[in-house]
Amino acid sequence: MPPILFDHDALAKRRNRANGTAWFLHDHAINMIHERIAEVNRQFTKVAIVGFRAKEWANALKMDATCVPDADTLDLAENTFDLVIHAMGLHWANDPIGQLVQMRRCLKPDGLMIAAFFGGQTLSELRIAFAQAETDILGGISPRIAPMGEIRDLGGLLQRAGLALPVADNQSLNVTYENPIALMHDLRAMGETNVMTSRHKTPMSRALLNAVDAQYQNHFMEDGRFYATFDLIFLTGWAPSADQQKPLQPGSAKTRLADALGTLEIDPETDQ
Repeated sequence: MPPILFDHDALAKRRNRANGTAWFLHDHAINMIHERIAEVNRQFTKVAIVGFRAKEWANALKMDATCVPDADTLDLAENTFDLVIHAMGLHWANDPIGQLVQMRRCLKPDGLMIAAFFGGQTLSELRIAFAQAETDILGGISPRIAPMGEIRDLGGLLQRAGLALPVADNQSLNVTYENPIALMHDLRAMGETNVMTSRHKTPMSRALLNAVDAQYQNHFMEDGRFYATFDLIFLTGWAPSADQQKPLQPGSAKTRLADALGTLEIDPETDQ
């Protein structure tokens, strides 16, 4: 059983308090997914969307979709959908592979799965500012920013979950703020504040907050604005099907790559 990294009761409370003033990252993810679906050039007739804002995503994508929360067990019937979207919640999953496996099972053969979520260098500046401030004020650091998966590792989850033709890519967004407090307000408005089970549950002191502000100002400020990185990760995979394109076997190519590129092939052993 995977470790319980995140307190989902606390996450539900944070999401319920989200006030909707900072959905711009969700809106951007929706636009990116819309583009990906358009590129597939297929009509999807049975769609499921997983996430705490699934209905809003369905409306924005103009889809008649089955909408379910991103609970540990997804309320989706097996072999039912030709498209399932995981909407900005996989970074809070205690068992992300389990989520992907459940989505694969709910897909019909050759059905498409797309997941969008935070990863990579998301909030790396805030993480560093907290670490340095806590070291100075408290003599050590505590869990403040959730661990973020790297794209090279996240792509491997697709294959482990049994999805075919896996693709993992990301888009890095730099958002600027007047001060770190404004960033924290946006995180609260998105329901994206700290819910790690190992988090400190006491309120942050004014001294620590001032130290975070100073560290941020010293290291992550340009033209009078504080900047924050958000990496949106997109995972795409297909439910296996006998009709799908298969990768060629090694050595089966009929044309040399050098000939196709119009260049010379050099033997690495002889440099000739």
